[in-house]
Amino acid sequence: MIVMTTSLVTTITGARLPRWLLPRDWPQKEGAPASATIEIEQGSIAAVRPDWKREPNKSTGNGTLIDLEGALVLPALVETHAHLDKAYTRSRLGALAPGLLPAIAAMHEDRANWTDDDLLRRANRALEAAWTAGVTYLRTHVDWWDTRAPRAWQRFGELAQTWRTRVRLERVALVPLPLIDGVGNAREIASQIAASDDAVLGAFIHTSNYVRASIDHLIDAAAAASLALDLHIDEELDAHAFGLEHVTTRAEQHLRAGGLRRIVCSHACALAARDEDSALTLLDRISRVPLSLVALPTTNLLLQDARAGRTPRRRGLSLLHEARSRGIPVLIGSDNVQDAFCPLGNFDPVEALGIGVLAAQLNDPFDRWSDSICRADWLGDAPDAEPTLVGRRADLVVFETDDPHTWPSATARRVLRASADLT
Repeated sequence: MIVMTTSLVTTITGARLPRWLLPRDWPQKEGAPASATIEIEQGSIAAVRPDWKREPNKSTGNGTLIDLEGALVLPALVETHAHLDKAYTRSRLGALAPGLLPAIAAMHEDRANWTDDDLLRRANRALEAAWTAGVTYLRTHVDWWDTRAPRAWQRFGELAQTWRTRVRLERVALVPLPLIDGVGNAREIASQIAASDDAVLGAFIHTSNYVRASIDHLIDAAAAASLALDLHIDEELDAHAFGLEHVTTRAEQHLRAGGLRRIVCSHACALAARDEDSALTLLDRISRVPLSLVALPTTNLLLQDARAGRTPRRRGLSLLHEARSRGIPVLIGSDNVQDAFCPLGNFDPVEALGIGVLAAQLNDPFDRWSDSICRADWLGDAPDAEPTLVGRRADLVVFETDDPHTWPSATARRVLRASADLT
């Protein structure tokens, strides 16, 4: 991958943008969106228009015109779900049993190694990998096992300042439900999150630790502190996992009362284990509250329906097509990278989407599904009604292919950055 600055670029022509990023009346060429000209002013995108005339690369005043000759182009990428505190630890963990719960146990044991130097070294490596891939927004979950903020929370807050001109680093407190079985603990943790920059309250909700009252305490504490929520929820294939349903019920109640912020629900694998009618009815309800789904195909394929010596029968993915058809924002993330949960990955959202294309049978991925790795607004309270490049920083990911039908099999790319600060 090549990273270069757009600070001296004034015009980019021949950019094949995805259909979801263009106006509905954008002209077509042979059934596909016509290529675009992108005008850049002072590091921001000033205009996007159909590209009727393309010229060779040349100097234009104080800037440069670049012709991409139909190459596929995306806006800056978003890594919606990561675990920087666990990343790159697999090599020191030894033999592991298959499945989600053994992986959790292995990482608990590894916490003894999480010194300041260890955390910062691994997190910096992760951010470097993500930034090189084209990411400008990364949301990391941070294990939070006491009422006091863990070491990683503090270190990653400092790291966010170091990286602020390149990658926006957002932290999510990953709280186990038993820790908030009382209202006091939930409020104490929420107050610390509220006092932190770029911070979100979260929890791990699973039948192995399910306490309905704790979920209520979590949601009430988030509402009282005006915090968004990001939940690991129903990361299993148990048809009787009702975490997502209860969160939806509480979201409906808070929405009627006012003041509800965005709830992001990651995994939601159990939706695929429910009977069709009840699953679709729940998705209908979700479509009416501010809730986004995050699919994590890499880890879900590896950890769900996992038993030693047995080929898995079920994919472990949530209902992506059904959610999207109801207007529910669907994002795709990398999740764990080279740790007890997954030995593979390198914080590249394009790689995660490629796995999702195969696992969830996502047709037309460039034009229809690439928004799942670009729409950072789907993590926020006010998603854009019509996404556009205009007004955004001129951070672009240019792929070395003009063929949307085979993308993302070819992941080689150039990353164009608005800022000259490339280090």
